[in-house]
Amino acid sequence: MKTKLILATLGSGMLWLASCNCPVKPAENNTAMKDTLKPAAFVGERLGQYAPVTLSADISTLTDNERKMLPLLFQVADIMESIYWKQVINEDKESFLSKIVDEKAKQFALINYGPWDRLNDNEAFFEGVGKKPEGANFYPLDMTKAEFEALADTNKKSLYTLIRRDEQGKLRVVWYHDAYAEELKKASDLMKKAAALADDAGLKNYLNLRAEALLTDDYYPSDLAWMKMRTNRIDFIAGPIENYEDALYGYKAAHESFILIKDLDWSKKLEKFSAMLPALQTKLPVAAEYKKEVPGADADMNAYDVVYYAGDCNSGSKTIAINLPNDERVHLQMGSRKLQLKNAMRAKFDKIVVPIANLVITPEQRQYVKFDAFFENTMFHEVGHAMGVKNTINGKGNAREALKEVYSSIEEGKADIMGLWLVTQLYEMGELTQGEVMDNYVTFFAGIFRSSRFGAASAHGKANMMRFNYFAEKGAFERLADGTYRIDFEKMKAASIGIMQEILVVQGDGNYDKAKAWVEKEGIVRPELQKDLDRINASGIPVDVVYTQGQKVLGL
Repeated sequence: MKTKLILATLGSGMLWLASCNCPVKPAENNTAMKDTLKPAAFVGERLGQYAPVTLSADISTLTDNERKMLPLLFQVADIMESIYWKQVINEDKESFLSKIVDEKAKQFALINYGPWDRLNDNEAFFEGVGKKPEGANFYPLDMTKAEFEALADTNKKSLYTLIRRDEQGKLRVVWYHDAYAEELKKASDLMKKAAALADDAGLKNYLNLRAEALLTDDYYPSDLAWMKMRTNRIDFIAGPIENYEDALYGYKAAHESFILIKDLDWSKKLEKFSAMLPALQTKLPVAAEYKKEVPGADADMNAYDVVYYAGDCNSGSKTIAINLPNDERVHLQMGSRKLQLKNAMRAKFDKIVVPIANLVITPEQRQYVKFDAFFENTMFHEVGHAMGVKNTINGKGNAREALKEVYSSIEEGKADIMGLWLVTQLYEMGELTQGEVMDNYVTFFAGIFRSSRFGAASAHGKANMMRFNYFAEKGAFERLADGTYRIDFEKMKAASIGIMQEILVVQGDGNYDKAKAWVEKEGIVRPELQKDLDRINASGIPVDVVYTQGQKVLGL
């Protein structure tokens, strides 16, 4: 049973236990102490890294009730946004932004959800602001790892708890539904109102169960309900989802939300692949114990137009595909749903991938850079998350906990390379027939340059650097005198299998020391690649996108 202690935020910035009127110190970071924030000189230039994109979708086919649901879902998403701000910095969004006078700096801070540049190794872009805390605002800033390990509470590693200090200065665990009680009650009520309007039975059931989950931190029933939805036109994700923000341990999930409108035509093209996952798992080129788990086949793949991002998914680089739920129990029982965000994906391909390919890919291979290949690579990246093993083979628990803070980099690397392996298998099986597999390899390679620009602070960026360095070691590409790259298909195929095998083994073994050493050694940008990234940056190609979005864009 969870011990419930309701928290209230006082004007002093202290958190108090309502049940005993004794102070509980929050995790403090070094932004809340300043009255004003002076931006560094480079902010205006960094703001230009983001290409503006308007997020819209055709909602003319929605029913009257579905159109009435959307404003309620936008309100829930905005609550997830406000909670995420509190998880990043120790003050609310408006209080932080009020300290910024420069409008460009304020805009840049909104994109980054705080004073650290997420696409530049979390470098502070205000004078006098220190390094971004690895544990964000999930843990006390002065907490040591030894102190955390000594904390005798089985819920300390939960995705849905904060670590705080009590009145004696000792660590204690606080559930999200207690820490953010007021906001989550409001969000829950709004979701129930939306559920009452839902025409689709699966969506109605999910929204009701998700509304309850926000109040209990038990997301398993709503995750199962979300998995069972098939005929819904609107999809909605809200709650604590991903653990990237916690760079200290990778234990804590951050709040976010997506509002999505299903693309029925594209979704039909993706239906058949889910049932193939168990058979493809058996073909993985590793020893039997590293593929003994059977990914659930009761999962679907769909294409969507995304109309709203809020919270974690909107910070820095923007998500273009979703693979959820993250709960390993759901993966083994039912699999996961793979949602391709087609309009966001198209925007990044046109504005970023194609210009990069025209700069770094040798002219005779640029013909292979295609949107369908980019779409497939991204889709099967999400499929790849369900492959391999979720639990270690030697009793160390699940791989996420065993690999701690380096798990996200290893897992994203697995999904990337697994996606390419799956595409190759499906071409060889005759299941993919449009285009050719070389499209996927060259587009994949061009994508490495796109993702490497997210910097070493990003799990995705580290994964790309590790893969690039591995490919270089195995001769998978040749850098020509004119600064362009030529891919050697056979060597890249072999290197892809090699790095996938190493990842699957390190995850299955739960080998933290090996994983940590690998990420530290290879998850870096080496000088030659840095020169090419500098060349891309100097060309003015955007690093990512920033959205104009919301109810007004949809005409609501």
